[in-house]
Amino acid sequence: MWSGSLISTLLGTKLPGPGAIYLGQTLTFLRPVGLGDRITVSVTAKAKDPEKHRVTFDCQCSNEKGEVVIAGTAEVLAPTEKVKRPRAVLPEVHVYDPGIRYRQLIDLTKGLEPIRTAVVHPVDRNSLQGAIDAAQLNLMIPVLVGPAAKIRAVAEADGIDLSPYELIPTTHSHEAAARAVALARAGRVAALMKGSLHTDELMHEVVAKDTGLTTARRISHVFVMDVPAYPRILFLTDAAINISPELEDKRDIIQNAIDLAQVLGIETPKVAILSIVETVSPKLRSTIEAGALCKMADRKQITGGVVDGPLAFDNAVSEEAAQAKGIVSAVAGRADILVVPDLEAGNMLVKQLEYLAGAQGAGIVLGARVPIALTSRADKPPSRIASCAIALLLARHKRNIEV
Repeated sequence: MWSGSLISTLLGTKLPGPGAIYLGQTLTFLRPVGLGDRITVSVTAKAKDPEKHRVTFDCQCSNEKGEVVIAGTAEVLAPTEKVKRPRAVLPEVHVYDPGIRYRQLIDLTKGLEPIRTAVVHPVDRNSLQGAIDAAQLNLMIPVLVGPAAKIRAVAEADGIDLSPYELIPTTHSHEAAARAVALARAGRVAALMKGSLHTDELMHEVVAKDTGLTTARRISHVFVMDVPAYPRILFLTDAAINISPELEDKRDIIQNAIDLAQVLGIETPKVAILSIVETVSPKLRSTIEAGALCKMADRKQITGGVVDGPLAFDNAVSEEAAQAKGIVSAVAGRADILVVPDLEAGNMLVKQLEYLAGAQGAGIVLGARVPIALTSRADKPPSRIASCAIALLLARHKRNIEV
């Protein structure tokens, strides 16, 4: 019915326009209209009665695919003289269901057995509640690693029953990180989840030469973002681990992100390598590396995705911006994965999307022996739950490959 109301808006403002009086309307609803659909409304005059000043219009609403969702007719009493009124600027209304894309991720885990996950130093409400919520959704079997007294105090304050879960006591966060990594090396847990400790504390143990979880692949981080204004999940890398990655590091960063996107159901993800311009400039290292990475993709050194760059942020996410600049690309305006030049640029972009665009970001570390759910200490339980769902999907995918 909301889509049908757009027809009356068009008749009252465009054709016939101001002064028109609505007499009647018939509508047939042919397809559903969902959140995020873009609806185009058109009216065509098909008959008129000059004596009674009545005009009959064919009315049609179509979605972004060109499919007709509503069809019908409307009868209007048209004005006999041209009526002019100042155009009112009406507010734009965008309907969005917060967390819908994360719920879709969780749906992908249905039927999968939960994995044992070491939750590292969960000594605040967000990290502990996020782990318990994930356990109740059958995404994980949490193994709580950290100072027992602090964990129990948080649980008691929030009414959380810890009796179903294993708790491995440690004296401080450094020890918690070391114990959790040791559990993963021994195969006692299939994933890690960061709690209330600094990222560098956990990653110091993860990348330790003789006792860590490194592999032949460069370890990197991906934010899996639900951005209300973007029509699909957006992957952003690396904004948490690699400070100023070299060209070879970026190859692994891109491959990690492509592999993740494929596990989450995107068969051929589109990868945009970001810079401040869309042309290669000898004065900008990021543009030169973007060009080299695209050629590496051409030579199958990067596989599974469509890679293009350099692209400015607007050209990567907006088809309109890309067209205005004459950019012909399979990626421009339709990117699934954004690859930032360095950690500083990436972290600022993530925070801008979160605090100015209402986005949510689930974080995951790739390239280690096990997936690591790595979120900000300020993240709320929904982001942590989504990170756990991604870790489960990755762990089960890895197990299927090994089998």
